[in-house]
Amino acid sequence: MNETKIDWAEMSWNPVTGCRHGCPYCYARRTAHRFDAGLEDHASTDGLHVLEEKIKGTPYPYGFEPTMHRYRLNQPERKKEGRTVFVCSMADLFGRWVPTEWISAVIEACKAAPQHRYLFLTKNPKRYIKLIQAGILPLNNDRFWYGTTCENPMQEYFFCGRAKTFVSIEPIFAPFTGLNYFDTPPEQRVDWIIVGAETGNRKGKVIPEKSWIDELAYCSAQQKTPIFMKSSLRGIMGVDFVQQFPWDK
Repeated sequence: MNETKIDWAEMSWNPVTGCRHGCPYCYARRTAHRFDAGLEDHASTDGLHVLEEKIKGTPYPYGFEPTMHRYRLNQPERKKEGRTVFVCSMADLFGRWVPTEWISAVIEACKAAPQHRYLFLTKNPKRYIKLIQAGILPLNNDRFWYGTTCENPMQEYFFCGRAKTFVSIEPIFAPFTGLNYFDTPPEQRVDWIIVGAETGNRKGKVIPEKSWIDELAYCSAQQKTPIFMKSSLRGIMGVDFVQQFPWDK
């Protein structure tokens, strides 16, 4: 578990790394490839790797291929001071390719260290529903927060009256104005909104307009939903820049 520069969490923890979404702006992929040891894994199944022990010299021995780091599962227990933890900042833990047993092992490790607040984030929110039906994801527990990444208002997001949920609109690629994204009954609303601009120097990078963020801020205020603007928006928003946490309400 490491201190993180992600401004809506205090620490990141990566018992699973790697992703197959192929997003062109992905910082995690760039980071992992910098440390790719180019190792061959003759025991891998379907390109999935399992490490029982740490391989010295690199945190990503198989680059950005999906990897379970079992030796990291006890790290939350060893950190006694309660922190807000972004789980799998270097992966989509709920991607279609991730074995359910990997997810179960991560959830059980979280349960074993209830002093922390765990934030999960996925582009595959339907997996949440399947895991709830299977009895794997904890409900009615404010230490577990289930988030959905949405780049535009046409994407589906996860909400659940029996769980804490949030939407991370990062990077924001389109205005949400005039659509019914937030015009929903209370039982279908998320508990937190995060929004941020794309960083880096990618060709075709989208620079959001202030009006896009203003509309989100207005909607969140109407619904009394906290909104957290990432530091990438500070220059765009000026005096209207805010960072609200739902557990501070």
